[in-house]
Amino acid sequence: MSIEVTGAQALVKTLEQLGVDTAFGIPGGAILPLYDPLMDSSIRHILVRHEQGAAHAAEGYADATGRVGVCIATSGPGAANLVTGLADAYMDSVPIVAITGQVNSFLIGKDAFQEADIRGITFPITKHNFLIKNPDDVAQAVVEAFHIASTGRPGPVLVDVARDALTGTTHWEWPIEMDLPGYKPTITPHFRQVREAASMIAAAKRPVLFLGGGVTKARAAEAAAAVVERAPMPVVTTLMARGAFPDSHPLAYGMPGMHGSVAAVGALQRADLIVAVGVRFDDRVTGKAGSFATRAKVIHCDIDPAEIGKNAIVDLPIVGDCKLMLTELEHHLADVDLPDWGKWVDYLDGLERRYPTWGGDPDDDVLQPQEVIRRIGELSDPDTIFVTGVGQHQMWSAHFLPHEKPYHFLTSGGAGTMGFCVPAAMGAKAGCPDSVVWGIDGDGCFQMTNQELTTCALNGIPIKIAIINNQVLGMVRQWQTLFFGARYSNTDLHTDRYPDFVKLAEAMGCAAFRATRPDEVDDVIIKANQINDRPVVVEFVVAKEALVWPMVPAGTSNDDIKYARDMAPEWEEEEL
Repeated sequence: MSIEVTGAQALVKTLEQLGVDTAFGIPGGAILPLYDPLMDSSIRHILVRHEQGAAHAAEGYADATGRVGVCIATSGPGAANLVTGLADAYMDSVPIVAITGQVNSFLIGKDAFQEADIRGITFPITKHNFLIKNPDDVAQAVVEAFHIASTGRPGPVLVDVARDALTGTTHWEWPIEMDLPGYKPTITPHFRQVREAASMIAAAKRPVLFLGGGVTKARAAEAAAAVVERAPMPVVTTLMARGAFPDSHPLAYGMPGMHGSVAAVGALQRADLIVAVGVRFDDRVTGKAGSFATRAKVIHCDIDPAEIGKNAIVDLPIVGDCKLMLTELEHHLADVDLPDWGKWVDYLDGLERRYPTWGGDPDDDVLQPQEVIRRIGELSDPDTIFVTGVGQHQMWSAHFLPHEKPYHFLTSGGAGTMGFCVPAAMGAKAGCPDSVVWGIDGDGCFQMTNQELTTCALNGIPIKIAIINNQVLGMVRQWQTLFFGARYSNTDLHTDRYPDFVKLAEAMGCAAFRATRPDEVDDVIIKANQINDRPVVVEFVVAKEALVWPMVPAGTSNDDIKYARDMAPEWEEEEL
């Protein structure tokens, strides 16, 4: 039975029917008609302090829950402020739907007040977007947007709605049929290709299972574990897949790439077969083009066919859902005879023993950021969700936090977006209110989006934020140290002077603590973990000279990795 409603009412009713329980946004003139029915809705709207925060919060919500995140903004600058979050979600395949207001349809193209062609602006950084001028089209566009965002390779979709489409009347009924004849992503992998993958694994002497963010997005961690149980080969996980395979497993060798572990980098460089699932072969992983894994055949499974063969030569392509592929692969592995990979595993174990990830130099007076992050992980609940900003603290978090559970490590990978941490942690906590959420942020990142702590305080979202304060833009400064003759141009933030992070956090409604000595670290972490009625900020004043090791210098081969300054591994290939 259809009912007569406004376009705005149709939009809200459709969101409700799609199961949306939370949205992040800020009202403004063009989107205001939507906010009136939203006031009577079951949807919890969280009023953020900046639209970028709304987009990142929607990302954090989506990554933590596996559901589509929703953000809302008005036209012009409001919509434009979503761009960074949309670009981030596009790079990392995060399913979010952004709903933006637009000027009245008869004013579009006339440079009306707060007009911006947000559809054109976001065309390269959304999976799809809509411009809706007729109230009759509102509900169907929203349904299609959610379907596109959450199926195939997930990603952001924008629905831009003219103001008169929100105020005009239409007839609404549920369910709403979709009409997407050109959108048919391949979900089921071809069984013959998967069977061939099992045969290639059985023939390999040095195989590696290479898991990427696509495994996380497909909720395929259990399927990956079943494959390793059936075929005990070494496993490496990209930054976006940390936790998809537990670090405590004897066949887990951590994260490869520019700041990966020597064992993980060595596993890919010395492998004769790479089983790549849900990875992009990003330049941060492959290093110098042409020098990556030159001895290996490559099996590449991805739900996005455009990724296969884009950055790496592939011997066996498999297009399809990662979870379905891994499940099918495990079945086919039962039909082949697998060799003993003990010598290969011993070689990687040797690399892991000889070249552990650099944990910093002990100092009785100065906090080492690696140890601070390690202690946050060790003193927190095993179900804690960790969210990071971008930079040195992100890399240390990738190595030193306890990555034992899937979907518990949220970060900005492809775009490397500073400012991601605080709002994404807010979104994760809003989506998973019973989970502890710790954000690990840098003093540079924190100053970009910390205003969302006010949002958290006012909305009862008690996240915990650790500021790793080294008083500088750490990763940029590291490059200046190593490659620019220690000429520190505009990387000193002077956060030893301003702002006072404790006072700032308290002014935004948070509990706040500071640690400056090693003997204070555990105490402030324990205090933070005991506070659950408001956000908590803990500032750790750490050594600015600390560098992230290992490191593959940009533009060089992964074989040139250094596990500490001026210290390169000896690969001892005769062991193979």
